[in-house]
Amino acid sequence: MSLLNDAACVESSEVLSRFRNDVYACLKARADALFELAETLLCEPGPVRSPVDLSLSPEYRRGHGALYGGLNHDRIDAEQLRQVLAGLLLPRWPDGRIVLAVDVSSWLRSDAACSAERLFCHVYRRAKSASQFIPGWPYSFVAALEMGRTSWTAPLDVVRLGPADDATAVTAAQLRGVIERLITAGRWRSGDPDVLIVADTGYDITRLAYVLRDLPVELLGRIRSDRVLRLPAPPRRYDPRAAGRPSTAASSPWPIPPPGPNRR
Repeated sequence: MSLLNDAACVESSEVLSRFRNDVYACLKARADALFELAETLLCEPGPVRSPVDLSLSPEYRRGHGALYGGLNHDRIDAEQLRQVLAGLLLPRWPDGRIVLAVDVSSWLRSDAACSAERLFCHVYRRAKSASQFIPGWPYSFVAALEMGRTSWTAPLDVVRLGPADDATAVTAAQLRGVIERLITAGRWRSGDPDVLIVADTGYDITRLAYVLRDLPVELLGRIRSDRVLRLPAPPRRYDPRAAGRPSTAASSPWPIPPPGPNRR
């Protein structure tokens, strides 16, 4: 299941061989079937429409019965796999800093009415010039980012969000676990720059910073475009001819123009 010792003549091959052995050790049941299934997924040139199609690939040397047996009766040590991922060499930025990104990616399951714990996932540009909510499973990912224009990332953890979960609390626990595993694996030592965590809109950065205040991390989050932080709040005005409730300072990011004929 790994490269031969005499073939691992370069460092990259040795790292790959060690990683394959460590991943195989995390499979506690039906290890051969699951490992070959993972290799088949990586070797597929396009998207996989059905699991049974993988049994027809040359990389999978077993029948479709072994494939379904591995999926139904497998056992993976998730915590051991997380430790293996934390022990890998992570990409670093020029100042030696580790940059982690946290985001949610949804697995849409609109046609699986019997699947449990589905949520309405916010999906953009699925309808005409609008977004919509589609049933599916949201997953929270934490990955290490590389420098420059590249789509390669190093996934470190993934957690599925349930209907009763607090997204901020789950994200905080997930980030704490990742940082603690990186410290245990020696990827961050005392004196190194703090780990930078970047997040998109929708995350409560203030709450995350308070919960993770005892860890060597810095959080950077993108705020909504309608937030007003720089300009002073204009005075409240009321127009009896306007429909709806009176406008406030948060309704417009720009100062109120002076009255006059050229106001429009």
